[in-house]
Amino acid sequence: MAETKATGSPGEGGMKKTLSLWNFFTIGFGAIIGTGWVLQVGDWMVVGGGPVPAMIAFLLGAIFLVPIGAVFGELTAAIPISGGIVEYVDRSFGRIPSYVTGWLLALGNGILCPWEAIAISTLVSDMFGSLPGLEWLRAVKLYTIMGADVYLIPTVIALGFAAYVIYLNFRGAQSAAKLQAFLTKALLCGMLLAMGISIVTGSPDNAMPVFSQVADAGGSEPATSAGNLFAGVVSVLVLTPFFYAGFDTIPQQAEEAAEGLNWNKFGKIISLALLAAGGFYIVCIYSFGTILPWHEFVESPVPALACLKDINMILYVVMLCIATLGPMGPMNSFYGATSRIMLAMGRKGQLPDKFAEVDPESGAPRLACAVLAIITVIGPFLGKNMLIPLTNVSALAFIFSCTMVAFACLRMRFTEPELPRPYKVPGGKLGIVLACLAGCVIIGLLVLPFSPASLNAVEWAIVIGWLVVGAVLMLVTRARRAS
Repeated sequence: MAETKATGSPGEGGMKKTLSLWNFFTIGFGAIIGTGWVLQVGDWMVVGGGPVPAMIAFLLGAIFLVPIGAVFGELTAAIPISGGIVEYVDRSFGRIPSYVTGWLLALGNGILCPWEAIAISTLVSDMFGSLPGLEWLRAVKLYTIMGADVYLIPTVIALGFAAYVIYLNFRGAQSAAKLQAFLTKALLCGMLLAMGISIVTGSPDNAMPVFSQVADAGGSEPATSAGNLFAGVVSVLVLTPFFYAGFDTIPQQAEEAAEGLNWNKFGKIISLALLAAGGFYIVCIYSFGTILPWHEFVESPVPALACLKDINMILYVVMLCIATLGPMGPMNSFYGATSRIMLAMGRKGQLPDKFAEVDPESGAPRLACAVLAIITVIGPFLGKNMLIPLTNVSALAFIFSCTMVAFACLRMRFTEPELPRPYKVPGGKLGIVLACLAGCVIIGLLVLPFSPASLNAVEWAIVIGWLVVGAVLMLVTRARRAS
């Protein structure tokens, strides 16, 4: 164990040890829930064929991922280093699998930074811009990309939000964690607001029929392609890894845990964040799916907000403000987590040595934060129609990396049985095997051509392009080290 810490978490790195268990929970929970539930709860109902299939899918998604969360808890408690995924896979399967895993996870997590910036600009232009007196928000149109209009003022506002998150992450983990705690409370208020409206004005009958195809929805998913309840559940299930992505931000910053942290409790925090997010999603789907008859609900572009506008304008504006602040949470968490992945890859020699350098005052990995800053500020210029392709690509990259960690955990039970493990996966090796199987099932649903939710040509092009860039970068890094 002493050798592991000397290798994986060098004291000279200057990482600041300030994060508590509550900080870790809010980092993970806030990264998971974000505002996907506001923007896409209607799309989930359309894809699944109703609120009930969507709720079943998110319940199954949480059940599938809890064993994977437990695997992360075991490995992180045993080897608490930043970007630990790179280390776990390297120790189990070698350099190249470790590089591919880290690079894909950087894609899966890094995508979410511009994704959230797009979400902010979309909310400002589509929702605030439609309010009386705020039409000027859409006065200056820049261009149209993939059928989506991009406006100047919403883009500038989204860039302002992104700049604040970037600034906090350059200041270090503790500054970012304080923002996360505030945003988590705001998002919980949004959920409680939706629940209250559903109880007062809604009815469970509005969620019926259990399965029904939709042909003319107003969101980014206009029609239900699934032909039955099972296909509807599967179609939403393969999207859930993207909307549960975020629990891995907890172990990515483990090296910055406060001194004296209870590592057994830390291992449980990851699964707790997953289960809490699952409950949050199910309650939100039920609440919005019962406010109005769900077929009527999905007719609007952002139905979670549109339905409130018809009920009470004050409640609508409150929810809109919460929804606009919300993307900062996952942007903040994934910014920190992805920069730590790049830090770990720099330490392992998989990326140039500059990625391994941290700021002596803040403890932030400087070059990684700078790279992510560039990626994040590009987001608002891409247009809202990039949300769905980025969602599916991120889901595949994320679940592949998680599955590799599950296999690494299983292998290390045999290769390093004496490694101190303050927290262990419930069920032992059987629990780890279940995590491996769960990951393989979801990967199969995303890549097999006959799956109702397999990636399309554009999404495969993004994945392959990222792998090609990674291969070139790896070769360049090796050549420089050799010289």
